Amino acid sequence: MRIKETLTKERLINGIKNLGKIRPKTDHASIIAYSTLALIIFIAFTIRIFPIRWEIDPTTGKSTLLLSEFDPYFQYRFTEYIVKNGFISWVWPTHWIDTQRWYPYGMDMATAYPGLPLTAAFIYKIVSMLGASIDLMSFCSLFPAIMGTLACVAIYFLGKDIGGKPVGFLAAFFLALEPSFIQRTSVGFFDDETIGIFSLIIFIFLFLRAIEETRPLKSVVKYSLAAGAVLGYFCSGWGAAYYPIGVVALFAVVMLIAKKYDRRLLLAYSLAFGFGLFLAINVPALSPNYLLASAVIPVAGVFGLLFLAEVLNNLASAKWKIVAIVVFLLLLVCGFAILWQAGYMQGIAGKFISVINPFTRESSPLVESVAEHRISTWGSIYYELGIGIIFFAIGFFFAFRNLNTKNIFLIVLGLTSLYFACSMVRLFVLMAPAFSLLAAVGINGLLKPFVTLIKEPPKISVKKKFGLEHVGKEFSGTAIFLIFIILMTSFAFPMPRVYKQVYAPTTISAGSLSILPSQPVQEWINMLTWTRNNLKGTTVVCSWWDYGYWLTILGNVTTLADNGTINGTQIEDIGFIFMSNETQAIKMLKIHKVEYVLVFASAYYDSSSGSVGFANIGGDEGKWIWMAAISGKARDRFINDGFIPASEMWNDDLNEIRQTFGNYSLGYHWKDLNENGKADSDELIATRGQNSTIYKLMNYALERWRQVQKSGSAPTTQLLYFTEAYIAGLDNDGTKYGGVVPLVCLYKVNYPDE
Repeated sequence: MRIKETLTKERLINGIKNLGKIRPKTDHASIIAYSTLALIIFIAFTIRIFPIRWEIDPTTGKSTLLLSEFDPYFQYRFTEYIVKNGFISWVWPTHWIDTQRWYPYGMDMATAYPGLPLTAAFIYKIVSMLGASIDLMSFCSLFPAIMGTLACVAIYFLGKDIGGKPVGFLAAFFLALEPSFIQRTSVGFFDDETIGIFSLIIFIFLFLRAIEETRPLKSVVKYSLAAGAVLGYFCSGWGAAYYPIGVVALFAVVMLIAKKYDRRLLLAYSLAFGFGLFLAINVPALSPNYLLASAVIPVAGVFGLLFLAEVLNNLASAKWKIVAIVVFLLLLVCGFAILWQAGYMQGIAGKFISVINPFTRESSPLVESVAEHRISTWGSIYYELGIGIIFFAIGFFFAFRNLNTKNIFLIVLGLTSLYFACSMVRLFVLMAPAFSLLAAVGINGLLKPFVTLIKEPPKISVKKKFGLEHVGKEFSGTAIFLIFIILMTSFAFPMPRVYKQVYAPTTISAGSLSILPSQPVQEWINMLTWTRNNLKGTTVVCSWWDYGYWLTILGNVTTLADNGTINGTQIEDIGFIFMSNETQAIKMLKIHKVEYVLVFASAYYDSSSGSVGFANIGGDEGKWIWMAAISGKARDRFINDGFIPASEMWNDDLNEIRQTFGNYSLGYHWKDLNENGKADSDELIATRGQNSTIYKLMNYALERWRQVQKSGSAPTTQLLYFTEAYIAGLDNDGTKYGGVVPLVCLYKVNYPDE
């Protein structure tokens, strides 16, 4: 026994000694490769944390980082609840109904995608256990930059599988500097895209490995199940999971048409979708009904086609092949018909179907009112892709030249993502991986012959007038240098668009303005601090839906609507409140038990002339037209319910709305006030517009600012049912933010005695 113990100790000691003798085998190529990838990672992360310099804290003045835009605050609220109450507390033992949102009904949080909050909460708990002292909001603010960097690492391995290390490095570099992807993964943008794009890349990487021709069956199963797990995770975190589902199904059809069907494709397709969709339907927000969505049903149809192809490959008789095809078609048609007639097949949500057919947005002002839902213009496409669009197109050329499995998938991915990005501006982020890969393939294809010439220049002779002359390495070096210069002009010089995040603050630190201020804008922060300190969590505040998340989460009040847009009827009611006159609006406010109304006006002060007016740089003076259009969709309802006479109710036609209310807030005409605070005679505001609730509330604040800062007269705007509670921005003398005067205005509702 002792001899065995002695031998064991000696082996252990010798093993430890030998560890010190081990030296990792590295060569110059490996060192360069690791250094290149490390540099790309550094660039990707650094660019994404630039907005930190704008961060300000609305509560304590400490180093807490803020979130950007609006939706990230919802994700933060969800994450915070999970951290405090447990990973399944939002659905068990009872569903968490968030009563501070969408008053009086609240929101059932089981209908929300839990992928991002669960991921962030899990990692945050681990970080906290390791002793890191960081508050949750700061962690959530940094989370997107970390995930964006990891996505660049993931696409390196995907590009490496498709075209070797050069393609991997170039793809990672392009993704690191892709403008839309930077915007959606920079500090503060804590939203679905942070895990969505990373999941998309990993899913494609695993699925393509699963269908490699030389891969053994056991490996195919492993990669397919892993791809399915990532797909299920993707579905739990982002509604755009329809995209990879559709792309893979379309790819399988293309493979059948191209006569490149392989049994591995059937196995990988079956396992990936089978496992992935099984995980997806167990997400409360999706449920088994997810399988019957119009975008998911084709998965079953394509599976049938693959199964049919496998059957046909194993049938020798032409007669039985025809029988199999007929039986399959009958089963397919009958199955779809039964599901359709039984009402089991579900449509695609409005904003998703509007991506496939962008013309449907014309009938939905609620979707069209969001800037990121607009159809992309050629200018926006070029601004997004820059000179890289040339290499993107060349990438298609090289992919078509070699139609192997991976290149076919890349072509399908590139064409579909390009279509969707052209359909909706927001989806440029979904195109980012495809653009990065195809641009990398294009540049690699262009450079490969020149690099070959440099490494081992062939003896090429060119016939000249006076003889033969050898073409040396300098020819190849010049070509490579030219491509390098082209890339530099796109990504580095002059002031590149990819670095614009350095100068762009988070939305709340910019005061929700559409311009770049010279310093952090404090007005929204001040308003939210005031509501949190002076109002209760149950106080109902009515504002346009854009500001709902901020008011609920940072201001700690109850709101009627927010950016979740889960109740179109309630948003129509809010639009009616603002666009109708005070007497009509007060009826609707009473139904919703509103205690305060908030509006946001962005004004501009001209120090040379002393005039002040609406500037249309992010305030409600530029959003009123959508309030009118959205509420105009419910014209008949408001008339039938007795809120407004038919002769006074508007419709949803934008041109008629402008004629009805006037151009007072379109930004083309300022409401200039003379020294007495009266409107000039050339004012283009219609009488109907001047009597709207939204205009009176904004104009009162504008006159109050003039009274406070320019010693003007008291406001001439007479408010019937509203009294000023707090106006953030009255302390701005007009010299801050380049003459811009943001006014965040809160009014107490005074209901008439009945």
